[in-house]
Amino acid sequence: MNRKAALGITAFVTALFAVFFIYPALSVIGEAFKTPDGNFTFDFIGDVFRNPVYREGLWNALALGVTSTIATFLIAFPLSLLAHRYDFRGRGVLGILILIPLVLPPFVGAIGIKHMLGVQGSLNALLIDLEFMNPAAPVDWLARGRFWGIVAMNALHLYPILYMNISAALSNLDPAMEQAAENLGCTPARRLWRITLPLAMPGIFAGSAIVFVWAFTELGVPLVFDYTRVAPVQVFDGIKDLTGNPAPYALVAVILVISAVVFAITKALFGRQTSGAQPRPKGRGGEQKLTGMRGLGCAIIFASVFALAALPHLGVILLSLSEDWYKTVTPIVMSFKHYTDALGDPVVVPSIKNSLVYASGATLIDLVLGIAIAWVIVRSKIRGRAVLDALVMLPLAVPGLVLAFGYLALSQPGRPLHFLIGPNNNPAALLIVAYAVRRLPYVVRSAVAGLQQSNPALEEAARSLGAGWFRTLRRVSLPLIGANLAAGCILAFAFAMLEVSDSLILAQQTEHYPITKAIYTLLSSLGNGHELAAALGVWAMVFLAIAITGAAALAGKRGGLFRV
Repeated sequence: MNRKAALGITAFVTALFAVFFIYPALSVIGEAFKTPDGNFTFDFIGDVFRNPVYREGLWNALALGVTSTIATFLIAFPLSLLAHRYDFRGRGVLGILILIPLVLPPFVGAIGIKHMLGVQGSLNALLIDLEFMNPAAPVDWLARGRFWGIVAMNALHLYPILYMNISAALSNLDPAMEQAAENLGCTPARRLWRITLPLAMPGIFAGSAIVFVWAFTELGVPLVFDYTRVAPVQVFDGIKDLTGNPAPYALVAVILVISAVVFAITKALFGRQTSGAQPRPKGRGGEQKLTGMRGLGCAIIFASVFALAALPHLGVILLSLSEDWYKTVTPIVMSFKHYTDALGDPVVVPSIKNSLVYASGATLIDLVLGIAIAWVIVRSKIRGRAVLDALVMLPLAVPGLVLAFGYLALSQPGRPLHFLIGPNNNPAALLIVAYAVRRLPYVVRSAVAGLQQSNPALEEAARSLGAGWFRTLRRVSLPLIGANLAAGCILAFAFAMLEVSDSLILAQQTEHYPITKAIYTLLSSLGNGHELAAALGVWAMVFLAIAITGAAALAGKRGGLFRV
């Protein structure tokens, strides 16, 4: 690639990230340390730690992040190890089924779980039918265990991220190292602890870091579970008094610093690539074929995780179909009425249209930038390409809540990003930028994987025959990586359609609501609001399932799509 063009692309992308990523994140920190007259102060940060409510919220958020990460690891690591070491009947199908949680935002699944665990919900009805509970004294499971309910929702939604990263790390290990340890008499448990686990640590770190940041800053599930004593919800509530209250800025700054410190410490301890994690030799690499009861046992483990992870989805589907669901295990009367009612609600159809516009605009931006960035990373030889690669991956590590709050603060009248607010306070441009920044890593990783696996000699041949760079790109490069780009764009579009933090915080007026804000609004409606929200959640679930299936089919085995 032309050095001048590569430097120009790098400078342009760096400038964009400086304005729309680094500046919003740092501006939140700046506001937390600035008095109304512009002087520097630590008072607002100190007030956060002196206030017992905020202190409790931060502690609860940190506890949710750590506990959710541990629970996610306890689910994902055994599954990854079984899939890595053993070949059993149904492994391929079950390996796809356990990725089901990706097709539903966790706060939508929380709607179904909340109904199932309520005082008059399915679980109590089942226990009463089995005579394990006194009908006169049903247990309010959520009142007693909201914290653990959120942990369960986070773990059941996020374990596929850790599963895929650990699986990718295990697939790159040299099986000769484990075989050598086995030949020297090392027991399976010791071999796992001394060989496999340390060598897989880069993949464990990559997935765990994202899981922690996600769970630490999760906003939707605590809102649905009415768990208000947690920092993200306290920030969300602080939006109502944004102009005259420095506390939300200070709280977001503390959240960002904690996320960055935990990320840095984890990377320093576990993130280094070990010398043994070299590309795995071609072949099956010692996978053991399991038949009979042992193979059935592995299949049962995968199927059990799938069944458990599908419970929130099942709850949402049943709630969307229910006409009468009170003190029974399943709805007494079911119909599709709520699906048509949801599409007829004045909030829903505009929200679908809005989300399509926001997600399409963001995906188009990501496509153009993703191709340019991947081209610099793979095809150029400039020194700054590694820094550019790391820069565009940062949105995966920075909490969406922080960026959303930064965008909201900077888009107020008189602030630098207010130009992104259109007539009638329309936040379309702001949401498109926010979605694009958050989802750009998906497209970049897909494009990088495609360029790394395509032969640059074909491009060089086209250039030697007189084709310009644009014609070479259009006629040679893009057709070669088309499947990768399509897969990355589908994922970026699908997850932008169902973005939670940006949608809940940046869309303030009903006519500008995206889908996720419409679902949250329906939950607050009287009457059949929960059923309508569940029906819209099912529509979203179906859409995202089709999108992820299409992305996986297009990407095939060309790799890199889900690795972070």
